[in-house]
Amino acid sequence: MIIPIGCDHAGFKTKELIVKHLTNKGFQIKDFGCYSESSIDYPDYAHPVAQMVEENPGMIGVLLCGSGNGINMTANKHAGIRSALCWEKEIASLARSHNDANIIAIPARFVSEEMAIEMVDVFLSTVFEGGRHQNRIDKIPC
Repeated sequence: MIIPIGCDHAGFKTKELIVKHLTNKGFQIKDFGCYSESSIDYPDYAHPVAQMVEENPGMIGVLLCGSGNGINMTANKHAGIRSALCWEKEIASLARSHNDANIIAIPARFVSEEMAIEMVDVFLSTVFEGGRHQNRIDKIPC
């Protein structure tokens, strides 16, 4: 499974740890950057991740920025994306199981590196429940 990942400068350190963690677990990573803590614009990294996930049904992506909000809002501009801002494992699990989220957005300045890794693991291992939740998912697109 290929996992596209992207971040802004505030998420860089945590992104690097997530990439190492996922690589060690056998995942292939498509790292869209950024590649340092130098200030950049988060949309430049959110759009490529969102586009790759949108073009590959069943794919799950990872995004990080300082608050998680900007990168999450950007990803959600893509019609086929359901990006979820997550700050704890239960939110990550519910985003997948109830909302069929296909991108996790992590607020790197507000969660520990350990929590970020745990949330990614939960997000990747949780299955969408379907059923009554599918009816709601079908009503999301405009």
